[in-house]
Formats: sequence, structure tokens, C-alpha cells
Amino acid sequence: MRASFPSLMRAVCALLLVSSLAACGFQLRGSNGSYNMPFQTIHLGFGDASPLGNELKRNLRAIDNVTIVPKAEGAQARFEVVSEARNKAVLSLNNLGRVREYLLSYTLVFQVRDTAGNLILGPTEITLRRNLTFSEEAVLAKEGEEALLYRDMQSDLVQQIIRRLAAIKT
Repeated sequence: MRASFPSLMRAVCALLLVSSLAACGFQLRGSNGSYNMPFQTIHLGFGDASPLGNELKRNLRAIDNVTIVPKAEGAQARFEVVSEARNKAVLSLNNLGRVREYLLSYTLVFQVRDTAGNLILGPTEITLRRNLTFSEEAVLAKEGEEALLYRDMQSDLVQQIIRRLAAIKT
């Protein structure tokens, strides 16, 4: 009976902590998915086949007060892509001189203009990096892991873009 008493006390303490946090209204920033954008219409300067552009459109459409317009002329904000690049570099080698680890990077440089063409967010660079271990015995699995890491970086990039758009002061 005594061995279970400390675990019971831990459970009661954890329950009290969680209930007190819930009662005070604590919530992680941005966890409710609502952002107050300083504009109602935006034009995105991505190509139609851009995976990053499509994911950004999907996330912006989920925000209630934002409409994505097809032409830049009618938009209160124009999102312009300056450059977008994916890179894969050798990070480390094994004792035989073969690749053991790669460094994957995804870089986006963008800017935002208003209706008059003035910069409301100057050129902004976001670079994300992930390490990828490599094995010659599992080449196909590592290619799939690489694609998964790039998709993860793309999702992270979209969330960072949305936070930066929401922080624009007009």
C-alpha cells in the first residue's frame, strides 16, 4: 500500500497543476489558429504548381478575415517571392570517406507590398535546416525520409510566414 501512495500523490499534484492552468485561461500563443491580419485581401506571387504556395494558400484561406485574390491590382497586400531554394550539402563523412550525414536547407526570401507598391515588409529571409543521416543499405528509405523532411520544413516555413504577415504594422 505504501509503494502506491507516492504515485497517487504525484497524480493528484499533476491533476491540480493541469486544472489550475486550465482555470486561469492559459493557452499557448497561436494555438487556437486565429491570427489578426492587417489586410483583408492578399495576392500571392507563387506559381500555380508551387507546393509552398499551395500550402500557404490553404492556410490563409482558413483565416476568416483574409481573401486571396488572383490579380495583384486588387490586393491590399502583395506577397512577392524574391528567391526560393532547397539545398543538400555533405555534413560529415565516415572513416572510408563516404557520406554519413547530409544537411538539408530550405531558404525563402520574400517581401510584401501594399496597394500603392510601397514595401510594408522588406526583404525577409527564412532559412530552415535539418540533418539527414545516410546509409548505403537503405537508399530508398533515406530518399523518402529526405522528402518527408522537406515537407516538414515547408509546413514550418508556412507557419513562420503567417506569423510574420500577422505582425505587419500598416
